Amino acid sequence: MVDMTELTGMHSGASAAKRTSRRRAAEWRLKLYGIIAIFLAGGALVALLSSVLGTATGALTETYLRMEVTIDAEEIDPDGTQDPNVIRRADFTGLTKDMLKAQFPNATGRSTRRELYDLTSSGAAFELADLVSQNPSLVGQTIEFPFLASDVTDLYLKNDFGALREKEVSGQLSVAVDDDEAVLTSSAGDFAEALARVKEGLLDEAQLLRDQAELQNNGVEFYVNALAEATTDEDKTKAQTQIDARTAARDQFIAQAEALELRSQTPTGKEELEEDNLSVLIKAGGGWFKATEIDTSLVAADVVIAPTRPIENSADWQLFVTDLPEESRKVSDNQIIWIESLKEQGRVDVVFNTRFFTAGDSREPELAGILGAAVGSFWTMVVTFALAFPIGVAAAIYLEEFAPKNKFTDFIEVNINNLAAVPSIVFGLLGLSLFLGVFGVPRSAPIAGGLVLALMTLPTIVIASRAAIRAVPPSIRDAAVGLGASPLQASVHHVLPLAMPGILTGTIIGMAQALGETAPLIMIGMVAFIVDIPQGVTDSASVLPVQVFRWSDFPERAFEARTAAAICVLLLFLVIMNAIAVFLRKRFERRW
Repeated sequence: MVDMTELTGMHSGASAAKRTSRRRAAEWRLKLYGIIAIFLAGGALVALLSSVLGTATGALTETYLRMEVTIDAEEIDPDGTQDPNVIRRADFTGLTKDMLKAQFPNATGRSTRRELYDLTSSGAAFELADLVSQNPSLVGQTIEFPFLASDVTDLYLKNDFGALREKEVSGQLSVAVDDDEAVLTSSAGDFAEALARVKEGLLDEAQLLRDQAELQNNGVEFYVNALAEATTDEDKTKAQTQIDARTAARDQFIAQAEALELRSQTPTGKEELEEDNLSVLIKAGGGWFKATEIDTSLVAADVVIAPTRPIENSADWQLFVTDLPEESRKVSDNQIIWIESLKEQGRVDVVFNTRFFTAGDSREPELAGILGAAVGSFWTMVVTFALAFPIGVAAAIYLEEFAPKNKFTDFIEVNINNLAAVPSIVFGLLGLSLFLGVFGVPRSAPIAGGLVLALMTLPTIVIASRAAIRAVPPSIRDAAVGLGASPLQASVHHVLPLAMPGILTGTIIGMAQALGETAPLIMIGMVAFIVDIPQGVTDSASVLPVQVFRWSDFPERAFEARTAAAICVLLLFLVIMNAIAVFLRKRFERRW
């Protein structure tokens, strides 16, 4: 007989209270750990999305430079045929360059002209050719045309290379122009702050020289020890030669560093502005000047845009300093001046970048779009679904409804489960050797990618379909068979429709996983540069994840924003596919 007094004592008293307190504390800690995990996961998601979305905003706009251009009939259509094919073959690139040279006549020299031509995109000339070929009546006229800006121009206007900072000036400016050079004098020492920055840079140069001197001194010490340990005259001579050479180099570096430090301590004195210094730009009299030498009240400068009027004791002038030195940005000082001049004239238009969603891939970032990759992903998913879904569902029905339970079927089930965990690149190797090497499937085509992804997705669909079929109550089968249906009819007419929501959910999740795969597609060559939009499953194509991979590897900075925007589009597709899976599960869910 159970002693109730002992049981009551076990569940009451101080020891029971301590156990209860410890249990509640453990429950509270478990809840706290769960809350912390949720917040950490949410914080990581917010950080990821904010980083991607913040970078992607740079791809949502594009820049045009509205310029007047004369469609010279002698160059475009000398015979007056007005044939669109003849017009399209004309040298519109040369016409665009001539327009830029006419706009900025001071741009002389090969390197300067190259900087000038880089203001507009290489595709702008083709867009002008399309317009004129479609409207031959424009030949011989002067029109205002929006030239697509290059990635350098676009990034500068988005402040990706730093902003142009205006400094306050108080003195009057006088300018003496001699051809392409000028001397600018301020009555109030307005260049002192810029000179001080240059002086600070001298200290950095001096430190680099002292570091070099320290390295040479280490070499001197090494060869002094080598000389002390040398046993032959030849070794002693070599060591002494090295000591003398390295000592001379060390002393030269130290002397140069001391000279720079002395110059930095002198508040006045003309200094050269090199590419590692912040640029100093002056706007006065309708012209622009780039400083090459600077003192507190005097500047020697190159004339980038010639002034339209004499400048003598003028208070109407502006002084600008860049955020970054010229060597640290892709946009040059000349390009900054030209862009600022066009912006002042109201010739810069920033519009929504529809090209990103309607164009194919391009090596030029301002011309690149994701339509080709999106269409390639669509055709690849069509092939994947058409192969994986019927095969996977049929295999699941057979294994769950008709296959005998023996060692062979157990072996098949184990291998299906193992295939679901195989790294995706293994399927790429299989596709490379089998589909491309044996069957000769077109390389870099949706049909090749679809076959590989179908193999990869098949185990997921089989496992999800078997789980959905297994969830259908046996009474459904028994009722169907009891009413005279064959086992096949019971499975196809009754069990399969009831399991279809779960089957579709698993299929869509597997397809979403396949949509984001990159490694197997790279193995079969879908990383190729494809410009055209694919029209079918046998055309050469790329896919969205591979497009993201390729753009992220390009050196042009403008591709960073386009990579992030492509990631956003890919995430949008994945969210839509998962939302469809949730909808189907909720819409057709059955409770037994």
